Amino acid sequence: MAARKIIIDTDPGQDDALALLLAFGSPDQLDVVGVTCVAGNVPLSYTTRNALLICELAGRTDTPVFAGCSRPMVRDLVTAEEVHGKTGLDGPEWGEPTMSLQPQHAVDWLVETLLAADDGEITICPVGPLTNIAMALVREPAIAPKIRELVIMGGAYFAGGNITPAAEFNAYVDPHASDVVYRSGVPIVTMSLDVTHEALMAKEWIASIGALGTEVGDKTEAMLSFYERYDLDRYGDLGGPLHDPATVAYLLKPELYSGKQAFVAVETQSELTMGMTVVDWWGAKRQEPNCTWITEVDAEGFFALIYEALVALKP
Repeated sequence: MAARKIIIDTDPGQDDALALLLAFGSPDQLDVVGVTCVAGNVPLSYTTRNALLICELAGRTDTPVFAGCSRPMVRDLVTAEEVHGKTGLDGPEWGEPTMSLQPQHAVDWLVETLLAADDGEITICPVGPLTNIAMALVREPAIAPKIRELVIMGGAYFAGGNITPAAEFNAYVDPHASDVVYRSGVPIVTMSLDVTHEALMAKEWIASIGALGTEVGDKTEAMLSFYERYDLDRYGDLGGPLHDPATVAYLLKPELYSGKQAFVAVETQSELTMGMTVVDWWGAKRQEPNCTWITEVDAEGFFALIYEALVALKP
């Protein structure tokens, strides 16, 4: 069976880096057609740099990387350096990437690539604010049927928010983009905080990655050790969640996850609940579901899958 074609839309971020490494470490199953970058965890100048660095770390310098939107559709940019550090990939020592960005804007490339694809040919994994995806859908609605599904990391309902009491970071940064995407009619699977908080990184697991004795292992351990310090301080010593790789893990082993279809709307008006993903879990509004909302994960299987992919990356 041919590898599934995917595009990863990202704002790296240490956990975004793990999503990329998981995909690159699974080439028999996933064909990463391209990486599109958006401002989010850190400004666009850093997220593009970080995507290039991770492609090089994985030995995937053949992967085209595109710079996308440098700010949300309507609101001012909010970033998360307190979580990810100034560069977004704080932890390891990094040089400057030798790869170059593609000259085309990410939104232009998304539209061009999807229009040229067969219906349902390409899956998109957005693991940052949804600005690039929404802008592409607004510019050219004809791309919607070309997308097999969007597997999104973002939102929260049962778990509450992590940037405000009501909102998860990605949805909060660009709620208007999230609103466009959830109203697009494209099949959506959402990996929200409801499920990512069900898989917490153990210190022993992070140490086992460093014990691989490879550059990938060393840099990944350094990234995750830095990244986890914020969550340990916030949530306690059980360990921190690893959000973004859940999207790629779902594509590789959907049997690790469970949830149900529901109608999801995104708040764009109230400052108190801006970016809240309102999940009609019990069908109170009698609206057709627009999303598969994931709530449960086999955490042991999730971390084993990531470890196996990192082992497969030799650099």
